[in-house]
Amino acid sequence: MFNFLLLKLDIFVSLHKIKLMARKKKINKEDIFSFYMDYYLENGEAPKSVYQLSKEYNFDEAHFYQFFGNLSAIEKSIFKSFFEQTIELLNKSEEYLTFDARNKLLSFYYTFFEILTANRSFVLSVLERDQNSPRFLKTVSYFKPEFIKYLQTLEIERLDLKGAQIEKMVEKSVDESLWMQMVICIKFWMDDDSAGLEKTDIFIEKSINTGFDLINIQPLKSVIDLGKFLFHEKMNMN
Repeated sequence: MFNFLLLKLDIFVSLHKIKLMARKKKINKEDIFSFYMDYYLENGEAPKSVYQLSKEYNFDEAHFYQFFGNLSAIEKSIFKSFFEQTIELLNKSEEYLTFDARNKLLSFYYTFFEILTANRSFVLSVLERDQNSPRFLKTVSYFKPEFIKYLQTLEIERLDLKGAQIEKMVEKSVDESLWMQMVICIKFWMDDDSAGLEKTDIFIEKSINTGFDLINIQPLKSVIDLGKFLFHEKMNMN
């Protein structure tokens, strides 16, 4: 009987050691993303603390702080990672690098929304949580700075006006318009119940084409050139 109790004690100690070892396993940022998303989907809410998350998925709490200062930083990083994955995939395509600005942006949208769709349950849970509050735009804007920087690499033709301040206003106006277009596409994707979300693909194409048509500066340049010509002609006549 005594030997049996010792055996049980040895088993308990061994299991406890295994549990402690599991808690000390090394994790990376992607592991934390996965743990957080799984927890959110299984519980319908974010974990209340880092301790709760680390206990649930058996990792050392200290490892968490190598990547994030707190739990609230994770969601933002997840959305930024969707953006980064999109850019990484696009840059691997030699064909993409030959596209003009319009087709590069179309490719970005299609790839980005494919990644959102692959994580649709989580993304919908987070965005629907905030969609009826002012926080919605803040949540959607998690990757806005990166998106604006991406737009600037596309070298979208903008109206060339004299004066740095006016030029900056025009540039900001175009970038903000394209950002709002992204927000509208995300909202359409959230509400899309078509098979394969095919309506979202159609909406993206029509939205991007319309957006580029609206910022197409060639007709405006022609009007300005005509105005300059008429002005000079009038001055010469006088």
